[in-house]
Amino acid sequence: MQAQQEKKEDISKLESRYQFCGHPLKITRDFSSNLGISAIIWEAGLVLCRYFEQEKISFSGKKVIELGSGTGIVGILAILLGGDVTLTDQPIVLNQIQFNITNNIPASIQQRSTISALCWGENQDQFPTDYDFILGSDIVYSTRDFPALIKTLQHLSNQHTVIYICSKMRESMGAIDFHEKLLPQHFNSEVVHRTANKEINVYKVTKKDANAVDKPLM
Repeated sequence: MQAQQEKKEDISKLESRYQFCGHPLKITRDFSSNLGISAIIWEAGLVLCRYFEQEKISFSGKKVIELGSGTGIVGILAILLGGDVTLTDQPIVLNQIQFNITNNIPASIQQRSTISALCWGENQDQFPTDYDFILGSDIVYSTRDFPALIKTLQHLSNQHTVIYICSKMRESMGAIDFHEKLLPQHFNSEVVHRTANKEINVYKVTKKDANAVDKPLM
């Protein structure tokens, strides 16, 4: 009975290994908890990790929050690159994030990680507004969530916050409209990296001055 249970647990979890910025990562995806898309290591997350590696980005001493952390791979790398990082997602996803933090972050620096439930447009006011960096990979995929995502980004950021959003440019899911029409109403945005096939973009985003905002978010 015990052997069967262990086998079932092995089947329900899948580990993938990566290396970025000299840090080996083992990322486990939990398929036993109905996590759906949150149990996927999205290509955009890997592209963002590679971008940090290519640009030699350091988060040392910086206050960072990741939206839609999923497996936690991007936020975990940000911790290893020196950041004090809050990884956020829906409540059901937090155990998966915690598992991967425990397996990838040395005990001596785990105090630099925080895991919190964040539902865009609902409880962002419970979080501070002084983050140095906001990270998000493949979080632009549902047009119905775009207003809530914008409100969350507005609350969490200030004039000095740098936001990195890595998106697969799925026209059918509104990614192009979000980045080319909606986001620029409230933020300055530029493409700082594009994959060779032009399917995935990394955007560097900063908050517009209040007097420069085109129009209020409805």
